Amino acid sequence: MAWDEWEQLKGEALERQQSSTHMRLNQIPSDPGGNSQGDLRVSQSDLAAIGDAAYELHQAFDHYSDHARISSMKAAGGLKSEGYEIGSALDHVAEHWVDQVQSLLDATAHISNHLDYTKGAHAGDEVYIAGTISSIATLDKGFDERKGN
Repeated sequence: MAWDEWEQLKGEALERQQSSTHMRLNQIPSDPGGNSQGDLRVSQSDLAAIGDAAYELHQAFDHYSDHARISSMKAAGGLKSEGYEIGSALDHVAEHWVDQVQSLLDATAHISNHLDYTKGAHAGDEVYIAGTISSIATLDKGFDERKGN
C-alpha cells in the first residue's frame, strides 16, 4: 500500500466517522424531556431464570464431566498397559480435568446461590420499603386529620 493510498483511506474513515452515528457505551442518550434514567432493568423472574440455568448447568456438567473423566482414565490405563507412553500423558490430563471441572462447578454453584441470595435480599428490601412508605402514609394521614383536612 502506497503512502498516498493510506492517507486517502484515513481521510475516508474520518469522513465516515463524522457523518454517521456511533454507539456510545459509556453513557445513555439524553432524553429530550430531561429524564436521563437508563433502561437496564431486571426482575425477580429474570434473576430466577438465570439462577435456574446456572443450577441446571451445574447438574448437567457434573454428570457428563464424570463420564469424560472415567472414559479418559480407562483409556489411559489401557494405553499404559499396552506400553504406550501417551497413556501417562492422558492420565495426567484426566487428573487436571478434575481440577478444571471443580472450578467450573464451583463457579456455577456460586452464581446459582448468589442469585438465590439476591432474590431473597431484594424481597426483604421490598417488605422494608413497603413498611416504611406505609408508615409515612399513616403519619401523613395523622397530620392531615390534625389540620382538619
